[in-house]
Amino acid sequence: MMESTNIQYDAINCRKHTAVLTEFGAVGDGKTSNTKAFKEAITKLAPKAANGGVQLIVPPGRWLTGSFNLTSHFTLFIQKGATILASQNEAEYPVVAPLPSYGQGRDAAGPTFNSLISGTNLTDVVITGNNGTINGQGKYWWVKYRSGGFKNITRPYTLELMFSKDVQISNITIIDSPAWNIHPVYCNNVIVRGVTIIAPIDSPNTDGINPDSCTNTLIEDCYVVSGDDCIAVKSGWDQFGIKVGMPTQQLSIRRLTCISPDSAGVALGSEMSGGIKDVRMEDITLLQTQSAIRIKTAVGRGGYVKDIFARSFVMKTMKYIFWMSGAYNQHPASGYDPKAMPEITNINYSDMTADNVTQPARLDGLKNDPFTKICMSNIKIELAKEPKKLLWNCTDISGVSSKVTPTPCSLLPEKGGPCAYPTDKIPIESVVMKKCSA
Repeated sequence: MMESTNIQYDAINCRKHTAVLTEFGAVGDGKTSNTKAFKEAITKLAPKAANGGVQLIVPPGRWLTGSFNLTSHFTLFIQKGATILASQNEAEYPVVAPLPSYGQGRDAAGPTFNSLISGTNLTDVVITGNNGTINGQGKYWWVKYRSGGFKNITRPYTLELMFSKDVQISNITIIDSPAWNIHPVYCNNVIVRGVTIIAPIDSPNTDGINPDSCTNTLIEDCYVVSGDDCIAVKSGWDQFGIKVGMPTQQLSIRRLTCISPDSAGVALGSEMSGGIKDVRMEDITLLQTQSAIRIKTAVGRGGYVKDIFARSFVMKTMKYIFWMSGAYNQHPASGYDPKAMPEITNINYSDMTADNVTQPARLDGLKNDPFTKICMSNIKIELAKEPKKLLWNCTDISGVSSKVTPTPCSLLPEKGGPCAYPTDKIPIESVVMKKCSA
């Protein structure tokens, strides 16, 4: 065990014990597999983690590894100049059952590869650094996925924590994830802060941060360039998500910068069958992004998206600003219940500016299941040189607007004043971080 090197960092908890990855035989040459070293380190450190907590330092170097699982009361600290390099050897990723709220993998009707860094039923887990890097080496996975090489299995994610509480992911850079980057699922009390995520804008399903059936989550001060949604809020897929019934709720997203030409700044769904409610978004910057906020659902989803609040967005070069779709018809292979209709209501957008916009809004509810209580206020949208002829495309929705330009569709009449935004905080926003040393 080593003494700390006196790098200061903020964390939900500091650790009594410190170790360095090289103590467990790791070699940082970018070629030697360190999967065994990571696993051995965490296994041997687990008893110390239970006695005052432990931090594992990843020092400068290129540390090639396959999948490994974390433990409770544990900090993985990735130093500046250190890169955790994801193996492209499929044998280094155990095959695991799909999530219960999905019933199958998202790529295919079958199991999934375990994520690069994962954990289940954990308490008090920190993944941080002074801007160290995780490189998912995703090109191998993207090429094979696009060519149909994965017949019955879903690609690994980079970070996935399940059924865990008191989770912090901060001050790291993730590049070229095989698929989703950060996926907390069935978690409580999650902080994602100061994370940079970069993937090619044409890379498949490289969502940035996907809080999924989580309660009390804060995402702040993040920068995402992605081939998919920068943030995608989820809660399970069709009958599987309905059965698990675990919503994403109490979510705060603030000071996000996003670039995603083919996807959304923040997506709600399409897997929202456990429900999504009480989401707050503010101080968001979107550049060259397909849409600002996209609500995605379909017949068969069930669940709800409600009590959504967004304000203080600045946007430049956008295809759409507001996009809602009830026709996102991806379903599990085992079918779905056509009577399970989603509820989309109480959606509030205010205090936004946008330049170079092709179409302000595309809002398509469901016939006999309209999206209701949509509110827009104090929004100024400057159009592109060649905008769509129909600026506001609205069907099966209802709501109000106030001080919005260009003038919204007739289903959002000018009425009332500013849209609502909560004055309270969600609990995670009041957490006071501790000053720790690595």
